[in-house]
Amino acid sequence: MKNSNILASESFCSAGKHYFLDFKLARNNSSYICITRSDSQPDGSYLRQSVRIFEEDFHMLIGCLSSLFRAAAYQDEQEVTVQDLYGKAIKKRVNGIKSWEPELRPREKMLEHGRESMSDAELLAMLIGSGSPHETAVDLAGRILDSVGGNLLKLSDMALADFCRFGGMGVAKTCSVLAAMELGMRMYPMLNVVPVKKVRVSSAAGIRSVVG
Repeated sequence: MKNSNILASESFCSAGKHYFLDFKLARNNSSYICITRSDSQPDGSYLRQSVRIFEEDFHMLIGCLSSLFRAAAYQDEQEVTVQDLYGKAIKKRVNGIKSWEPELRPREKMLEHGRESMSDAELLAMLIGSGSPHETAVDLAGRILDSVGGNLLKLSDMALADFCRFGGMGVAKTCSVLAAMELGMRMYPMLNVVPVKKVRVSSAAGIRSVVG
């Protein structure tokens, strides 16, 4: 018959040793954890040992376990603080373009040297915004440009599905690129570009004629 004061129970065994972790309800309605180890003996009997941790001490148990595991994980490092661990985690996350020298990052490069100094891949990367854990936005932009041979006119003909077939390009990033392309095409007629007239020179007579 199941013990009515056991609210939850877990157990495991290894090499003749049995462990029981029971979450129990005491007579005063407070809860506690009972950890029991039962070792089988040569005569077939069992030797049991138990320890109880009551609910008012749960926070200390969790704190001790956390400290114990942290000390074991960093036993070769002295005086490791939580701030040190946080700093290491931040360094691990800083990769890609953020790990580049400031003057090489597209945004900083544009601010420092102007948009004319930017490569097509860098400009496209700024529209894309971000890459993936394994590829920077500049690398992704480079792959896209390589697919059209670096031809921006062919790039402007690409549709949503064409961009999305590249890993790391979702709908949101593609829409940003398509919007920029559309603005460029709408702006072009407003430039009032005058066709360049070619001048043909006759070397014999020294006569110059304009070819429309």
